[in-house]
Amino acid sequence: MNIALIGATGHVGHYFLEEALRRGHQVTALVRDPAKLPARDNLRVVQADIYDPAQVAQAVAGQDVVVSAFNAGWANPDIRAAHANGSRAILDGVKAARVKRLLVLGGAGSLEIAPGQRLVDSPEFPEQWKQGALGAADALEQLRGEKELDWAFLSPAMLLDGETRTGSFRVGGDQVLFDGNGESRISLPDLAVAMIDEAEQANHHQQRFTVAY
Repeated sequence: MNIALIGATGHVGHYFLEEALRRGHQVTALVRDPAKLPARDNLRVVQADIYDPAQVAQAVAGQDVVVSAFNAGWANPDIRAAHANGSRAILDGVKAARVKRLLVLGGAGSLEIAPGQRLVDSPEFPEQWKQGALGAADALEQLRGEKELDWAFLSPAMLLDGETRTGSFRVGGDQVLFDGNGESRISLPDLAVAMIDEAEQANHHQQRFTVAY
């Protein structure tokens, strides 16, 4: 496949890049600084400002799918607004380029821990991560209002834990998945497996899904 990847140099996005290249896909990485990604087989690096829909559209034109691991930066004091703005620009750019499918990495904060109760709204949710989690939740609501583009939104487990790639995990919907010990976790390599599986198999359409052990 031809996969456009946003956030390929990020904490999670580089696992997506490794998994896609491992499977032999052609990856176009949209980055602010091309020097951060050395040349590799099957990798094309394009400099683009993802807050500019026109630049996004130009960079992703002709791709089979766009995978976004966009994050506005945890040190950004306006992370919630920045995340929403960046997510909207990506969505608009993908539509303008007429790419048919967009896969978005979100956070666990918008998952439900009880009917109608989001994790991010619970008193125990860490304050330092709250605005970023709300920004990702806002991005999900943007997508839920999108009726033309074929999108999917991946919320990971509550804890991203470990470097082991097992390829084995459970897939759920809008609720947090807990294991028998009451934990919700997945490794970063397995989160990447889940995202690239979705790129290849297209199991979810205009809906959110989650993965955990």
